[in-house]
Amino acid sequence: MTQQVEDRHEVTDTPLGIEIRGVTKRFPGVVANHDVDITIRPATVHALIGENGAGKSTLMKILYGVQKADEGTIAINGQQVVFGSPIDAIKAGIGMVFQHFMLADNLTVLENVVLGAEKLFGIGDKARAEIVRLSDDYGFDLDPDALVEDLGVGARQRVEILKVLFRGAKFIILDEPTAVLVPQEVDALFENLRELRASGHTLLFISHKLDEVRAIADDITVMRRGTTVGEADPKTVTKKQLAELMVGSELPSPQTEESTVTDQVLLSLSDVTLVDARGRQLLSDIDLDIRKGEVLGIAGVEGNGQAELVETIMGMRKATGTIRLADQDLVSWDTRERREAGIGFIPEDRHHHGLLLDAPLWENRILGHQTLPPSSKNGLIDRAGAKADTDRIVAEYDVRTPSINTHARALSGGNQQKLIVGREMSGDPVLLIAAHPTRGVDVGAQAAIWDHIKRARREGLAVLLISADLDELIGLSDRIEVILRGRLVGEFDPQTATPQDLGAAMTGGKDSAGEGGAA
Repeated sequence: MTQQVEDRHEVTDTPLGIEIRGVTKRFPGVVANHDVDITIRPATVHALIGENGAGKSTLMKILYGVQKADEGTIAINGQQVVFGSPIDAIKAGIGMVFQHFMLADNLTVLENVVLGAEKLFGIGDKARAEIVRLSDDYGFDLDPDALVEDLGVGARQRVEILKVLFRGAKFIILDEPTAVLVPQEVDALFENLRELRASGHTLLFISHKLDEVRAIADDITVMRRGTTVGEADPKTVTKKQLAELMVGSELPSPQTEESTVTDQVLLSLSDVTLVDARGRQLLSDIDLDIRKGEVLGIAGVEGNGQAELVETIMGMRKATGTIRLADQDLVSWDTRERREAGIGFIPEDRHHHGLLLDAPLWENRILGHQTLPPSSKNGLIDRAGAKADTDRIVAEYDVRTPSINTHARALSGGNQQKLIVGREMSGDPVLLIAAHPTRGVDVGAQAAIWDHIKRARREGLAVLLISADLDELIGLSDRIEVILRGRLVGEFDPQTATPQDLGAAMTGGKDSAGEGGAA
């Protein structure tokens, strides 16, 4: 018998096991989930992996009450449930930690945690005591009075987990929880997850990082093309086997071939300093050169100046100092002029800065290139030229879409990213700025994007690569600079540096000019 769960306390006193049987979800023109079967044992870490577009996000939305399945059932500890909204899921003891943090930077930890849940413990001493208890019990080391804007990325993620625990969650969905963490922060997160599992919590861990899945999971389920295609034991399965289950091919490698670096400097920054409206120094005395045929990697914990560096080079922020592209001084140029001079830009957030989600693909081809052919002719938008070139990008970059008239929102994250890469590699750029180019994409799209960056390098582009994936940085870069609190604090040779070396320099854990491959 199906019933709506009304009281979270009746459900969350014991570990939650969940059975998903025959779940199917259809949208106009597409079947997002088809006959999905997953058994999640109570008090375990269950990993869910699959390509972008494999149906993971739709399934999580069904499990969290955002959407309703067209067919199939969900049972918690043998009791069949139907959720009409996330409120129903929360009452049933289910919480979700999203990949993109949903925190108010200008509020404290306590204020963020109680926001929307004031009826549980109020907003005063009782709420504070509960937050302190949870933080102590699970080793979160969080100060209730700390401003979120002053916290590092790892601490912010612990606040997100604390929010769902505060609401009584015993089953926690974690969507790409390590995407922006350095290795040391991943280790700390995994300790937190093991504490949660030991206390009876059940964790659904969604990730593209197969080594991490094998390290933390008790069980693994693989999805492909909207359905479950296999299960694996993390103690015995290999990365190669998991990759083949996910995409039908071997795991790609970011490793580049022989050096293509020349002596010709294409981008040069000297004494670049950026101060915000409140007088805070966001960038301090940045000096860097990127040469033709070189990939310069920038490693740093998120929030240490990477975004500001990119925006300064693109002309979106005005800094002091010198910025030169080849022999041209860019300081007084606006963003359009820098684009026209040959700077391609893959933005960090493709939804907010890279695409018009409710516009067709051919209109998205024009973005940032509206004054240049083939998108422009005689000072006017050339619709025919833009459409023809979009057809070329779709074919050349394997953008999987029914039509160039399809809206960008309908594409998977990986296909959206390949469209952006194709657009930014068009028009013979001399410099490519790639900010987190493979964030949130599956191994198939990741491999394709890596190949395009390698090709750009071979063709003589200068590439500035910002990434939170340290293996990606080490594999693709000719040199790596570490940025910490707006300063470049060390240069590393990718041939000898390890993710642990970079992670230590990124967090100020040791002298970046010491051991571990510093140049």
